[in-house]
Amino acid sequence: MGTKRTDIYQSPLEGRYPSKEMLKLFSADTKFFTWRKLWVALAEVEKDLGLKQISDEQIEEMKSHISDINYDVAEAREKVVRHDVMSHVYAYGQQCPKAAGIIHLGATSCYVTDNTDLLLIKEALRLIETKLLGAMHNIANFAEKNADVPTLAFTHFQPASPTTVGKRACLWLQDLYENYLDVVELEERIKFLGSRGATGSQETFKELFNNDYDKVSKIDGMLAEKFGFNSVYPVSGQTYPRTLDTKVLDCLKHICESLHKMGSDIRLLQHKKEIEEPFEKKQIGSSAMAYKRNPMRSERMCSLSREVLGMSVNASTTAMTQWLERTLDDSAGRRIHLPEAFLTTDAILILATNIMDGMVVYPKVIQKHLDEELPFMATEPILMEAVKRGGNRQELHEKIRVYSMEAGRHVKEEGKDNNLIYLMAQDDAFNMTEEEMKEVLNPRKLCGYAPEQVKEFLESNIFPILKENEEALKNINSTVEV
Repeated sequence: MGTKRTDIYQSPLEGRYPSKEMLKLFSADTKFFTWRKLWVALAEVEKDLGLKQISDEQIEEMKSHISDINYDVAEAREKVVRHDVMSHVYAYGQQCPKAAGIIHLGATSCYVTDNTDLLLIKEALRLIETKLLGAMHNIANFAEKNADVPTLAFTHFQPASPTTVGKRACLWLQDLYENYLDVVELEERIKFLGSRGATGSQETFKELFNNDYDKVSKIDGMLAEKFGFNSVYPVSGQTYPRTLDTKVLDCLKHICESLHKMGSDIRLLQHKKEIEEPFEKKQIGSSAMAYKRNPMRSERMCSLSREVLGMSVNASTTAMTQWLERTLDDSAGRRIHLPEAFLTTDAILILATNIMDGMVVYPKVIQKHLDEELPFMATEPILMEAVKRGGNRQELHEKIRVYSMEAGRHVKEEGKDNNLIYLMAQDDAFNMTEEEMKEVLNPRKLCGYAPEQVKEFLESNIFPILKENEEALKNINSTVEV
């Protein structure tokens, strides 16, 4: 990351949370290198379509300086002209004197700014897609490993019929699976802007090409092809539709919603000591309470997720307040919320992948909690069995209600163990021994088809995607320092 300055504010996103790949993608070098690639591509297309004032020599000169960006010249020029694009056109021209007169020919600022944003968004979505695969891979492994481990389920955060640890993880995985499909679809839908001029009418190109509509109509498609896009927006103002930013931020927002839910669940379960996120040997959980093992990764994941949810509102309000063909009040906000939303989502996915790579399960604690609550959970199966043995359903139902109230008082007011099974077994109306009732309490019998659901979901939906993306998964470092 280089030496960190300590005398000015620097965003924590710069070096604390995201991956180096995402930080590099949204760096100044990538941005301005892409601007120069776009200027070279525009000159090539214009020459290929017959514009006589552009020569191979000029294009080669531009290519020779495409990556050695003279920032000092651009920054000095911007202080004079107060325009970032024209400052970089000037700086590029200083390095390319033969081509200076044809750089940015026919274009407006959004040719480089917006097309660069589209390129960065598309690549950033690919990085997010890969990070999603990494998180999905680790959750799937965890779910498969724990598919048969019974655990109390909760509704309203009150004990409910048992599920399995693996089935609960599949709830998190199901959300990320849907998020993954959304990212892939959005990647495919992104179009190129091309070069449309100040109001989207291509009037400058009409002039340059002497009113040859056939040639002008080819410009955008040729540019799109050079940068790997299959299509362009059929119409536009000066910018690409800002509703795309809304779609992008919404897509990232939904990923963060999913991971906030997962992080919250982990925090609740760690409080119950049933599972625990990775905790390093020398990690400090609290500055005051040395014994504590706080779920700091999950807490950080939730905290960062809320930031992205806030950023998505900025994209929506920007899109709906764009006036007619173009207004510049979108620029400053987009410089912040577009890159930072990607950087933050990237960081959250790194956390999720890391957490699930080292998640610890405590089966004995889980069993203890099951034992405390299962007598209440098993009353319906016991009732059915007692009826089979000749009991009256209505009478037995009332007895269970009374005994359940008594057992609940025994637990809550006296702090004693749940004695519901003992109370029912003493009543001849049930015609069952305590041992027979306890057999009904086998949690594996009360989990329904949770283990089968895990297997079917993984094999039908998740493993095929992971198999298809094996190469991408090899490049994911799930043990990144977080």
